Amino acid sequence: MKVFNLACEHDHAFEGWFASAEDYDGQLARGLLECPTCNSRTIRKMPSAPRLNLASTSNDTAASSHASTHPAAAQAMMLKLARHILANTEDVGARFAEEARRIHYKEAPERGIRGQASAEEARELADEGIEVMALPMPALLKEPLQ
Repeated sequence: MKVFNLACEHDHAFEGWFASAEDYDGQLARGLLECPTCNSRTIRKMPSAPRLNLASTSNDTAASSHASTHPAAAQAMMLKLARHILANTEDVGARFAEEARRIHYKEAPERGIRGQASAEEARELADEGIEVMALPMPALLKEPLQ
């Protein structure tokens, strides 16, 4: 099994697991490789070094330190967060601003929602004291995951 550090043309870093180096080359040539963040098919191998497990730790500080110095680890944490948000919020789509107001003014049950709002709608919500946060979701997360 070969594990390669890969990146797309937008410098989104991710890992790819292949049966061999030739398997990677074949998948790349057939256009089967795709960035999990932006769906770009312009993929390249990044330099990598062997990983040596010299010590183990369960310390959260060590994990967050690892993520802050390793872009792939930070990206993995962001994808985990995005999956958590998708699993624990209701998608209200284009009705986001309307539904956020209904929840804020207690016209609808309080719950976590997600959807789309224009920049103007987001400003209007903020002016009304309704806190919202823009969070772009990778296209990969909009499809079933195996």
